[in-house]
Amino acid sequence: MRGTEPGGALRGVAIAAVLIALGNIASRLVGFLRDSTIAFYFARGVEVDAFQVAWTVPSTIYDLLIAGAVSAALVPVFSSYAEGDHDEFWRVVSGVFTVALAALTALTALAVWQAPLVVALLTRPDQAELRALATPLVRLLMPAVLLMGLSGLATAVLHAQQRFLLPAFVMVTFNVGMVAGIVLLHDRFGINSLAFGALLGAVGQVLLQIPGLRGARLRLGSGLDHPALRRILRLYAPVALGIGFSVLGTVIDRWLASGYEAALGTMRYATTLIQFPLGLVASAVALAVLPTLARQSEAQDEASFQTTLAMGLKVVLLLILPATAGLLVLAEPLVALTYERGRFSAADTAATAMALRFYLPGLPAAALDQVLIFAFYARKNTLTPNLIQGAAIGVYLLVALPLIWFTHLGFLGLVLANSAQWIGHAVITWVLLTRTVPLRGLRLGEAALKGLGASGLMAAVVVALALLTANLPLVVQILVAGTGGVLCYLVLCLTFRIEAAGFFFQALRTRVQR
Repeated sequence: MRGTEPGGALRGVAIAAVLIALGNIASRLVGFLRDSTIAFYFARGVEVDAFQVAWTVPSTIYDLLIAGAVSAALVPVFSSYAEGDHDEFWRVVSGVFTVALAALTALTALAVWQAPLVVALLTRPDQAELRALATPLVRLLMPAVLLMGLSGLATAVLHAQQRFLLPAFVMVTFNVGMVAGIVLLHDRFGINSLAFGALLGAVGQVLLQIPGLRGARLRLGSGLDHPALRRILRLYAPVALGIGFSVLGTVIDRWLASGYEAALGTMRYATTLIQFPLGLVASAVALAVLPTLARQSEAQDEASFQTTLAMGLKVVLLLILPATAGLLVLAEPLVALTYERGRFSAADTAATAMALRFYLPGLPAAALDQVLIFAFYARKNTLTPNLIQGAAIGVYLLVALPLIWFTHLGFLGLVLANSAQWIGHAVITWVLLTRTVPLRGLRLGEAALKGLGASGLMAAVVVALALLTANLPLVVQILVAGTGGVLCYLVLCLTFRIEAAGFFFQALRTRVQR
């Protein structure tokens, strides 16, 4: 019977982790290709800003109804029925599909009907051209919500059945569809080609997962009275609250940024580069420590819980601090290598690199924050982290409004406010968590100081290597400077005896030996 042997279960988890990691890496690499394609054809103009405004609508609806529910509620509840009676499992799934598709359909129809009003909520009144471009884009994009919703629900079902291969590459498929739509249709449809690309990608997401659903017994309309639906709603309610705060923050940010030419497009390109290390480092470490933290919390082993959490934070510091330093000193070459071709000019590169630098102060905080949030989740507390999101929006406004009113930073003031929001969220999360999980005496301050010192010295080496290779092609310059920086950082970690580095290398050595 599946899952009865511990060794088999561990091997299954390892395989699942590898598949998800491969899908995550592939998705982010294709995401770079997607955004560099957009930059090639449309640069940073009002058209890209219009797409950013329009895409906010379907992505918000999807996040609110589907994305947050998958890991917080759907997979846990579906998993509890997947091993039992198949008829009951599919009855639960049918009830969820029925409710979700009804809600998605209603919101899609409402957004198509009221597209001008929705765009007006996201843009300033004086941005007539932006509104004129964004309104038809909203209507073109909304059918993608239904397809993305079907894909998200299918992902939850397949994860509950411990089938990870196809869902791991869902976002890869979406991004490939967007690239294809832009390349094939930009001459005829202009910026609307991005909407057609999103539709193509959403169709691809659904088609990709259909083979995994062979034998499904979906019956729309059934299962609406099953108690599992009420359980899902109870689990998801705190997460929905947090997403609601995030939606409010996004609406405010979009509205403020819409008043600055090319701001939304520039912020998109910069955050794509930020998300790469954030996803690979923070998400990987947080997902890795969550099961252990959950078991230790369940066993009420507070000492082990504290030690595991501290080591997770130290590993994040070990990896995210040099990544932040590297992005800081190589910002312009990296932006140029990623985007500067076609219509994306050197001036666009300079503006995007500056935005990237303004995002970087918040990157370490955002990375640490993910582990802290998962510590709350391991203790079965989903409400507190999502309430903190509301406070973080207050931090954003406290920083953003004075900067745009009293300085000449323009939209860069909003970028700094986003960094402040990430820092504020992490600080509040840390304060509340350490009231119940003391972390004093676990040498986190020492780890931070050693990491900062090693990252600073590494950055100096990277700058020197970049200057020495300044006349070489960008890819060579970044490769030489980046490789030299990594080697320098490894030597410094050993010299400074950074604890997390020793732990990390020992774990890798043990895994290789096995």
